[in-house]
Amino acid sequence: MPITPLPLPAGPAVLDALPTLERALTGTAPIHPHSPDESPIIPDGPVPDDLAVTVATSGSTGTPKLSLLTAANLIASAEATAERLGGHGQWLLALPPHHIAGLQVLLRSITAGTTPVVLEASGVTPLRGSGRGALAPQDSAFALVEATARMHGERRYTSLVPTQLARLVDDPLGLEALRRFDAILVGGAATAAPLLDRARSEGVRIVTTYGMSETAGGCVYNGKPLRDVTVRTGVDGTLEIGGPVVAHGYLGLETDAFVARDGQTWFRTSDLGSVDGEGRVTVLGRSDDLINTGGMKVTPRTVEDAVVAHVPAVTGAVVVGLPDPEWGQIIGLAAVTSPGGPPPGPVPPEGLGEIREMLRPHLPAHALPRRALVVTEMPLRGPGKPDRTAVARLLEG
Repeated sequence: MPITPLPLPAGPAVLDALPTLERALTGTAPIHPHSPDESPIIPDGPVPDDLAVTVATSGSTGTPKLSLLTAANLIASAEATAERLGGHGQWLLALPPHHIAGLQVLLRSITAGTTPVVLEASGVTPLRGSGRGALAPQDSAFALVEATARMHGERRYTSLVPTQLARLVDDPLGLEALRRFDAILVGGAATAAPLLDRARSEGVRIVTTYGMSETAGGCVYNGKPLRDVTVRTGVDGTLEIGGPVVAHGYLGLETDAFVARDGQTWFRTSDLGSVDGEGRVTVLGRSDDLINTGGMKVTPRTVEDAVVAHVPAVTGAVVVGLPDPEWGQIIGLAAVTSPGGPPPGPVPPEGLGEIREMLRPHLPAHALPRRALVVTEMPLRGPGKPDRTAVARLLEG
């Protein structure tokens, strides 16, 4: 069955692709969504009978892979999402439509029988800092206000990444627009607890999501798996996900990440985490991001959360392991600060000492940063995820 490349532009022009996406959801006309500035090469390989889309992963571990998502996967995801949120509704597209989170906004709209609203401004999604195509925060807020005013559904939903949420919450216009949504899914990267607390205290109905291309997008909402989705911890401490949303596999690639067991397909993630007795999922971060310093293992997210919570003026943090001849690796910290905070550049020894003392009551000694850098914009890749390789280069420079 041939797979048709489908360029999905940002902005309202993407609505022209809705009939093609609707045919894809029948499982008889599979497509590969991609950015208009890409010329994807679609590998050969066996595909399931009801293949709907092949979606590129974010490339966290190297070359992106193409997840084989069937019509059944996508419809199960859309229906379970609607059930969890309180019913089908109208969606606002504020993310690149060729990534799974943005694509799902379009597919959920088709399933619901509603027409999505798309931000008028091209490049409004602040996914890659202030580079070409990104808008200033006030422009983002205006675009969201304008788009929200065009929504007419009884229930209103959208999906954002944490960077977008942070910028919109800081703008009075953006905050007012956010309050008009019945639910705002936030995913793509970990969202700092202070940001979640602030948004929710301002009346914004945030739903944190966890998932990936291999699971048709978010499949765990506010820590609880969607209907018929099961999450468990494997023997190596990484999370495994099973259920109707799990992809058939990767196109043209043999892998042991997908396993048929217990009557369903399981996807072995690379994310460390835990599942409590009530089924609540906690994600600690990727296993390949784990830092080994002096024989002690440190999860970056633990340090990042502590920095944002306990170091004044820090609004975002990314922690990486840096090579060190004595310790093997040391903890490196890149931080974004609020206006009026420390200037961009390496943190001097006295400043680093102050940061370590602030964190000492909350972290073990081996997890305290030994090098720190203030940046104006955090390097990002894909749908709002931190580019840890780029952060390491900055800290080593």
